[in-house]
This record gives sequence, C-alpha cells and structure tokens, in this order.
Amino acid sequence: MAERSIVKDQFFLARKSRDASAADLPIAQDLLDTFSAKRECCVGLAANMIGEAVRIIVFDNEGTAALMFNPEIIKAEEPYEAEEGCLSLSGARKTKRFNKIKVQYQNERMQIRLKSFSGWTAQIIQHEIDHCNGILI
Repeated sequence: MAERSIVKDQFFLARKSRDASAADLPIAQDLLDTFSAKRECCVGLAANMIGEAVRIIVFDNEGTAALMFNPEIIKAEEPYEAEEGCLSLSGARKTKRFNKIKVQYQNERMQIRLKSFSGWTAQIIQHEIDHCNGILI
C-alpha cells in the first residue's frame, strides 16, 4: 500500500461516491497511509481525495486515526457556523456544522456500528462525509 497524491479536480470531487465493500479494504489502507503521511497538515480525508469515489473516510479521533466505511449522519444537534480549509481546495470557507452528531457506519469487518461524536471530531467527520456526498465547502 502507499501514500497517494491529493486530488484537486473539483469536477471529480463533486461526484457522489459509491458504497464501500470489503473489496475496498486496499483503498482504506492507502487512505490511512496518505493520512499518516499528511498528519502535520491534515485532520481527515475521504477516499475521493485520493482518487477513489468510494464512501470511506479516515479522521483524527483524539490522536488516533479512525476509519469509517459508508458513514451516514443519522442525528445532528446544535448547529453553528464554522470556517474550514481543505487539502483539495485553496483558502478557507464558511459552512454550517453541528456540535453533536450520531453516525451509523461500518467498520473494517463491514459490521454496522453507531457512535456519537461532538465538538472538533464531529466537525471533521461532517466535512469528510460531505466529500462522500460530493459536497465541497
């Protein structure tokens, strides 16, 4: 597996990603490798940012890299306005985020999980799920 370059093609990034399956585990490994190599300037990545239009994200979960396959936000509370940057885009942009979210996703064994997040971690996850949905800030 290997680190990949970051995609900046907005046409590609604006496409919705397909659902992930166990066959996509090598993509998840490349995503982890790329995330590890970019830790100094990166808190999360979606697979489309490395050229794979598949619903996999990795994010900094309080110092640990966490993977999610097919993440979906099923509950969101406490909206606020944030300003975010992105490795795929230049500059920072304003966007609406939620302080508390509940996410349904699959782990590396494709088992369904449900977990709540808040604060900074919740904001990162929302940004990466937006990527999966073809939404650019």
